Amino acid sequence: MKSKLSEISTVIIVNKSREPKTIQIKSKHLSRLRHYAAIVVGVIVILSVTVVYLRSQNAQQEEEKDRLMAQITKLKIAIPPPAIPQTKTNTAQNYIQSIEAKLQKINDYLKKRGLKGFSNKAVGGNGNTEGAKLTDEETYSLYDEYLSRLVHSVAFTPMGYPRISSLTSMFGYRSDPFNSASAEFHPGIDFRGAVGDEAHCTANGKVVFAGWYGGYGNCVRIAHANSYETLYGHLSRITVKVGQEVTVGQKIGEVGSTGHSTGAHLHYEVRLNGKPINPIKFLTLNN
Repeated sequence: MKSKLSEISTVIIVNKSREPKTIQIKSKHLSRLRHYAAIVVGVIVILSVTVVYLRSQNAQQEEEKDRLMAQITKLKIAIPPPAIPQTKTNTAQNYIQSIEAKLQKINDYLKKRGLKGFSNKAVGGNGNTEGAKLTDEETYSLYDEYLSRLVHSVAFTPMGYPRISSLTSMFGYRSDPFNSASAEFHPGIDFRGAVGDEAHCTANGKVVFAGWYGGYGNCVRIAHANSYETLYGHLSRITVKVGQEVTVGQKIGEVGSTGHSTGAHLHYEVRLNGKPINPIKFLTLNN
């Protein structure tokens, strides 16, 4: 069935170079032309917004990528480089060098105090031809044996304070406390204290005297290794006996004022081969 004439519209297309053309279109399409135009414009707008949004998202992703790369760079800088693996030989040499350095320090401290240093010659082979033949275990064993001897020697050498307090009299000549007009030689140092305060031995040893000893009053003498002896005088009470083995820091008596004394204090001497030497050298390793 043919469309009615009122339902068809004629559109004339004019072209200067050619003859005009006519196109027949249903009238309903012409009435909907605005709607078609609005739809096309809407699609264009949607496409434009989508393009802008995608560009924005891409820019944000690039910024995030740059930020993450910067963080990775910082972390790489912060991470320390891997340690160079040491061979067993290098590790052994480092241990030995560390031990030798500490032994040298001990010797330096002892020499400052007037004591003979401990020789470490030939310990661990001392780097000579014979020493080069030793295994790591043999080298460690030699150093361990040497250090054991060193510890034993230090334990039997008088060091430190028989009583932690201030000094009231020093080693050497001084005025006689009973006669200021004359002088006397003071063979030790005196520590301030009250009657009953504890006195302690300063090294491992053996008690060789415990009793009244002339001007020293109640006195304890202890023999140590290396020809050393310590003396503790003017005690109010003696807590050890002759022949007893004592260890460093052990209580040997209590402070008093017996014998040639003007008040409670502890008289302390260090003797080498029977002769008194200045105990100040033995109070700390740094003297």
